[in-house]
Amino acid sequence: MQLLGVIPARLRPHWRYPHALPRWHAGPGQATQLVSLAVVAVVMIPISLLALRAVGAGQEGLDYLLRPRTLLIVGNSLALMLAATGLATAIAAPFAWLTARCDLPGRRIWLALGLAAMVIPSYLVAVTYSEAFGPRGIVQGLLEPFGVQRLPGVKGFVGATLTLGVVSFPYIALPLRSAILQCDRNLEEAGHSLGLGRWRVFRQITLPQLRPALSAGMLLAALYILSDFGAVAVMQYNAFTRAIFLQTESFRMDKASLLALVLIVMALALLAMQSRVAGRGRRYRIGSGASRRLEVVRLGKWRYPALAFCGAVALAGVIIPIIVLFSWLLGRQMTNPVQVPISQLAGNTIGVSAVAALVVTGAALPLALLAMRRAKRVNRWLVNLAYAGNVLPGIVVALALVSFASQNLLSLYQTLPLLILGYAVRYLPLSVGATESAFAQINPRFEEAGRSLGLGRLAVLARITVPLARGGILAGMALVFLNVMKELPTTLILRPIGFRTFATRIWSAYDEAFLSTIALPGLALILASAFALLIVLRQEDILG
Repeated sequence: MQLLGVIPARLRPHWRYPHALPRWHAGPGQATQLVSLAVVAVVMIPISLLALRAVGAGQEGLDYLLRPRTLLIVGNSLALMLAATGLATAIAAPFAWLTARCDLPGRRIWLALGLAAMVIPSYLVAVTYSEAFGPRGIVQGLLEPFGVQRLPGVKGFVGATLTLGVVSFPYIALPLRSAILQCDRNLEEAGHSLGLGRWRVFRQITLPQLRPALSAGMLLAALYILSDFGAVAVMQYNAFTRAIFLQTESFRMDKASLLALVLIVMALALLAMQSRVAGRGRRYRIGSGASRRLEVVRLGKWRYPALAFCGAVALAGVIIPIIVLFSWLLGRQMTNPVQVPISQLAGNTIGVSAVAALVVTGAALPLALLAMRRAKRVNRWLVNLAYAGNVLPGIVVALALVSFASQNLLSLYQTLPLLILGYAVRYLPLSVGATESAFAQINPRFEEAGRSLGLGRLAVLARITVPLARGGILAGMALVFLNVMKELPTTLILRPIGFRTFATRIWSAYDEAFLSTIALPGLALILASAFALLIVLRQEDILG
């Protein structure tokens, strides 16, 4: 199964599977459509509530949005998104090319170290960067013998850009690397036969083939940066998510809802722009035969700069955060008065993540079945609407569900079911994308054979379709598990009183300035997340 299976289908390049699935008898029935409709109705709750609140605000809400301070937040968010996405692209493009096409020594090791940046939450990277690069940090201590007495502060725009660029570059590198591996060698050889040099072949032939994957990856990174809360909060940069959280803490729900709605509009504008850019870069293979293995690019004298670049990527994304955490674990003895056993944190984190992954996977199955059967327009619309949660930041989902529960279902307020619902709305597209991709790669003749042997729809689904798609389903489940473990704003706002996870423990320790107590839950979170990422990578066969 290809890597793009874990990327929501609406955010993928405009590639198509080798066969279109007809309206075969094992396809989704009326029950599947009803279940899918119920799932989509739940997903649309946050957007509907925010829209109603915005309309209810009237002229007062419009005046608030046009205030200079609000416009400054918009400008800050746009500047951060552009700068961090640019940095992530500058890291991802050479990283993907080096690990896919070049004779880089130990490229699988460098690939694994680079992708490991995905398992470290942005708020944890931001905290460790503040300690490492701050005015009294580790780097400043190392430079003191050379006369450096104080480094400039890292917090603010620079720190937020650096943090988000480092943690989001895998979202660009993964689809871009997959596209590089799928490039058609016949096209490149045709270009060489026409007298084009290596650079012109890359610019005129290879790069247009990569444009859809590049735009899809940049969109994923931009959405992640726009919706991130932890890094901007730690780096004290006044972007949308931080402003929304501060309004929520002050119980100014109307203003928080208005800001959240503007954030959604910005995310939808990004989706529209990516769709136009990706459509211009569609390229197809020559002929219908099997693809030929791409020629390996010899680095020659560029080998050592390439190794230095990959080492810097691994250092910034993984090594520095882990070194800082170990220094806190081994070097400081300060303890927090509020102690929480690590076993309780692990049980809560893994337990709620596992339940959320199972719930999301179950909700994704009927939608993925509808995605296979595209004959009816209503089915396509249902699947499209299910991806609405992908553009909703966690803090927006949590804010809407708090408003919904407090006004309509008070018994759900600050309960685990509401927390699971928040995770499901947020991460349903990840599971739908992976499951849909796996289903679409199953030859319809297998299901038709099952039907011809007398199996009903549910029997075909349980005994043929799901087992054949098991790899994609597990990859989607592991991806949801990984993201839920790291999720901070949704957990902070929706969790029951006294319910603590690794993410909330790290946040409270930072908020109370007990940095040394971050080490153990931080390392445990990284270890548990690494196992989930390993499952995804093994199912996608990315590391070989």
